[in-house]
Amino acid sequence: MTDEVLFRREGVAGIVSLNRPKAIHALTLDMCRAMIGQLTEWADDDAVKVVLIEHAEGRGFCSGGDINLLRQSALNDGGEAGRQFFFEEYRLNHQLFTYDKPIVAFMDGITMGGGVGISQPAKYRVATENTRYAMPETGIGLFPDVGGGWYLSRLDGRVGQFLALTGARFDGAECLWAGLATHHLPAEALADAKSRIAAGHEIGGVLAALSTKAPEPKVAANAGAIRRHFAFDTLEQVLASLEADANENGSEWAAKELATLRTKSPQACKVSLRQLEDSLTLETFAQNMAMEYRIGSRVLVLPDFAEGVRAVIVDKDQSPKWHPAAPEGVTEEMLDAIFAPLAPEEDWKPL
Repeated sequence: MTDEVLFRREGVAGIVSLNRPKAIHALTLDMCRAMIGQLTEWADDDAVKVVLIEHAEGRGFCSGGDINLLRQSALNDGGEAGRQFFFEEYRLNHQLFTYDKPIVAFMDGITMGGGVGISQPAKYRVATENTRYAMPETGIGLFPDVGGGWYLSRLDGRVGQFLALTGARFDGAECLWAGLATHHLPAEALADAKSRIAAGHEIGGVLAALSTKAPEPKVAANAGAIRRHFAFDTLEQVLASLEADANENGSEWAAKELATLRTKSPQACKVSLRQLEDSLTLETFAQNMAMEYRIGSRVLVLPDFAEGVRAVIVDKDQSPKWHPAAPEGVTEEMLDAIFAPLAPEEDWKPL
């Protein structure tokens, strides 16, 4: 057991409390395994009627996965430890998605990457004025995994493609607008909400009673532009659409998003678009997670991941040298190899 995630019982609630404040509660392998074990135990405990997922302290819910472990694995062991982490993390994601008891996730503060993976499966997803929600993986040569293919591809108006490619950050109101959150509560009301739910009050009623009217979502003003420019399933078409709007119509928004996309890994962007497109053809979340495990196994050891983490997190020079450097250098054959099936004994399987 690890003290990086804490478990407790209050009334009818089993409470999962992430406890790595210095790392903004980023998930480790031990944390994933501990949560899997506790959730399995609570699933068979009739006294536990609901599971609450929160963070113990600090400024964020969960900033993602253990990026340093993944980079060290990519550099030193051919990705073996990284694949093990993905395998267990995705099992946790699937367990939450298929859990028989209601789950309430409190997305108060930074909710990114792995934090999305443990909050999106919840029936009730609570955003606050502090929420900063993003899938920023294309900036480090990865892709929106932990179920991102499933969730983002199913958002209306191509908002998922916009989030996946740009890594845009949504606040709580924008999460509610997009359907990524089910409720918007003031942060000061969270303790009361948890207490009432643990006391056995009906979850939806508690959250509705404590909800406040969210501010106008800023992203809504650009919904039409997102739908139009991100309607394409190829990166080149997205870039061309934004460029034309910026140059011919003087769109400042298009120019800003175009500049953002040009800082991202072309490989990661193309992987992400195919991932979202393919996910829509899948019938089950387990199939999606198996697909993402295959992608992750390959992308982890390609040059862009280690380089992206170096530039953004290690050296912080924000100047990654992507390989290939341009979208046209990422061929369909390269993508086919990333998405190809694994041998049956190597493939991901749920619990």
